Amino acid sequence: MYNFFTQSAMINDRFEIVGADFNHIKNVLRLKIGDKIIISNNGTSNLCKIESFSDSSVIAVIEQENYNDTSLPISVTLFQGLPKSDKMELIIQKAVELGAYQIIPVATKRAIVKLDAKKEASKLKRWQAIAESAAKQSGRAIVPEVMPVVNFTQALKQAEALDVRLIPYECADEILGGEQVTAMDKTRQLLAAIQRGQSVAIFIGPEGGLEKQEVESAMAGGVQPITLGKRILRTETAGLCILSVLMFQLEE
Repeated sequence: MYNFFTQSAMINDRFEIVGADFNHIKNVLRLKIGDKIIISNNGTSNLCKIESFSDSSVIAVIEQENYNDTSLPISVTLFQGLPKSDKMELIIQKAVELGAYQIIPVATKRAIVKLDAKKEASKLKRWQAIAESAAKQSGRAIVPEVMPVVNFTQALKQAEALDVRLIPYECADEILGGEQVTAMDKTRQLLAAIQRGQSVAIFIGPEGGLEKQEVESAMAGGVQPITLGKRILRTETAGLCILSVLMFQLEE
């Protein structure tokens, strides 16, 4: 079933859809009166039936409110180190599909990509459009926001308000491992302690990873290192890996 977003207020149990979504419904999907769609409004999904068309809008009447809540039971913010080429587009698309609440691009020391103000504005517009498309495709009740680029220090500051802060790190064995517990055991314990309703920050480095000094500053601020296994994952894989684990662990 097709999913659409609207900021329009509900009037008499009805929504009016205009603009690009109207064109998509009428001329691309060729939906008809009586067809059912999902309309997400202010974080709530509603099962609706198309009631009428005009030359510029479609009216849909609500049949069931709070329909098929697809939100994760935790709020995950992905702090993603800026990768090369178009990898960020893939990361945003898949992170939204997996339930991320917010994506914040981070300019780290090893990040090759450098964005000036003009390029950043263009990229953010493109990235937000990808997030909206992924949210529609995956049936999300909200469109996760892609925030402006920040540096690593700013990212750590923004994450301070979140309940749990994690940083996958290829050298986590040296930090977490010991005679009685392995790094993977410790990671499992940290993930198992996450409760429904909590907010979670995930820090992912760019190609080449985060510098040791960045990881140390994160740990000094209360960010907990974890391992994602024995294999070194690419930047476009690491965040999606931990999002998948959290989804499997916490979703009913």
